[in-house]
Amino acid sequence: MGAALVQLSSGDDPAANLPVIRGFIAQAAAAGASLILTPEVSNCVSTSRTRQAEVLQSEAEDSTLAALREDAAALGCWILIGSLALKSGDPDGRFVNRSFLIAPDGSIRARYDKIHMFDVAISQTETYRESAGYRPGRQAVCADTPLGRLGLTICYDMRFAGLYRHLAQQGAQIITVPAAFSPVTGAAHWHTLLRARAIETGSFVLAPAQCGTHSANSGRVRQTYGHSLAVAPWGEVLADGGETPGVTMVDFDVTEVEVARNRIPSLSHDRAFVGPE
Repeated sequence: MGAALVQLSSGDDPAANLPVIRGFIAQAAAAGASLILTPEVSNCVSTSRTRQAEVLQSEAEDSTLAALREDAAALGCWILIGSLALKSGDPDGRFVNRSFLIAPDGSIRARYDKIHMFDVAISQTETYRESAGYRPGRQAVCADTPLGRLGLTICYDMRFAGLYRHLAQQGAQIITVPAAFSPVTGAAHWHTLLRARAIETGSFVLAPAQCGTHSANSGRVRQTYGHSLAVAPWGEVLADGGETPGVTMVDFDVTEVEVARNRIPSLSHDRAFVGPE
């Protein structure tokens, strides 16, 4: 199967980001990709809740979602919109960070709201409180496609191995990890964590990423790590998107999942235990 990881450097203007996304998707489809994946918050990277309230839309009204559904149908390919920042309608004003799997007929086959919120202090000058602006999801999601069974996750989820084990035990062969990863933690942990999740689950891991310095009309300017990654079930890195926007193509055979899981059948070796106290 041919897949394409779209690496973006989205700013905080969804209208300006959309033609860039669509251009890369068209490029990927022309190169023969059956599955095209975009990063986390493809439509808007922003540190300003005020700016987000001004430019974000609800799912029903979102122009990026509508356009990419049209593109999937026109191009006849599957599109994993890594995530969109959307208004939720919640009384507390929080948004949702939602991934969408779009079928070749343009229909939405699966939705996943990011479960784990990035509430961390990386340094005195770099802190994140994602839960202040986003409502966390509660539902793990798998989706069946002719390409294989997909498990959907987003960015910080990758630090919670139990979620990935659960998805694999529910039959996921390909696990998607769209991200907007910090450069500091990216340099230290990105490759290692993604390889670990692939090895532990015997799954393909596809992780399209945001990269570079993101333009901002308001709020703190943000930087992200890039290095969109495709990892095989045995842990080999199949493709690395580097540090600039673009399309990274990767070919893989989903039957390798069964081979890897038969070699190390750890997904069926769970044992109950007690303690410590």
